[in-house]
Amino acid sequence: MNNSHQHGHVHGAGHSHEHGPANFGMRFGVGMALNLIVVILEAIYGFIGNSIALIADAGHNLSDVLGLGVAFAATIAARRAPSPRFTYGLRATSILAALFNAMFLLVVTGGLSYAAIERFFLPEPVAGGVMMAVAGVGLVVNGLTAALFASGRKHDLNVRGAFLHMAADAAISAGVVLAGLAITVTDQHWIDPTLSLVIGAVIIAGTWGLLRESLALSLAGVPVGISSADVRQFLAALPGVADLHDLHIWAMSTSETALTVHLVMPEGHPGDAFLMQAAAKLHERYQIGHVTMQVETERETICALAPDNVV
Repeated sequence: MNNSHQHGHVHGAGHSHEHGPANFGMRFGVGMALNLIVVILEAIYGFIGNSIALIADAGHNLSDVLGLGVAFAATIAARRAPSPRFTYGLRATSILAALFNAMFLLVVTGGLSYAAIERFFLPEPVAGGVMMAVAGVGLVVNGLTAALFASGRKHDLNVRGAFLHMAADAAISAGVVLAGLAITVTDQHWIDPTLSLVIGAVIIAGTWGLLRESLALSLAGVPVGISSADVRQFLAALPGVADLHDLHIWAMSTSETALTVHLVMPEGHPGDAFLMQAAAKLHERYQIGHVTMQVETERETICALAPDNVV
């Protein structure tokens, strides 16, 4: 590389390599333990009470136990130091965990919805009282578990996925309680499979956004909440910047964002202070904490990565 191309790599002010809140490991463990208890109770009493809705809720909670396990494993893996092969470490495992959770939950929902449809053609009596009691326990446990992840849901997609699952579970458990009451009062057993389908619809509605966002991040898409056009405009307005190209913004994990860009500055390299200040502003405005800027000082030099269609 000739002297007209100079490279600067800086982290945003206040940026830290803590991958997710430090105390979320314990929260994942507590959430898994509590939900596993609910799964066992709902599965046993779902069969005893002959409730497809209760069994559906147990299946959903089981998927969440597995999902929390994957999310927890990703949180641990994301803390691994970079290696010669994985130069970013294993930060991206949190993105894969969020994607896995969304896909697995949709698959489980499909299977339980099929079982509910079958129940319409082969109706069976349901113990409404059992539904109410067990689902009431699930409501309390899921509500408490959702509260464990509430504080981190805005800053980490992986934690947000856990929170959404737990919050949806709490709402579903509340629905099962109401359904049990309705069956007890009316003796209408079609309520049970109908509720199971409603549960499936709620899960799909709550999971679709997580699936779409995690899939986009896994394909190096710009994270939600960051406009690449706005970032380009901000960089172009920096003092001494005549042009810029090869701008890339992507997620390193569910809570960290990286940026690389080539800045054309004919008046010469502005120095480290310029790079530090620009990175600090990017972190402050867009939460982009891993910034790499290459400065090119000659207009007539045609960078091989300048065209927009070149990656």
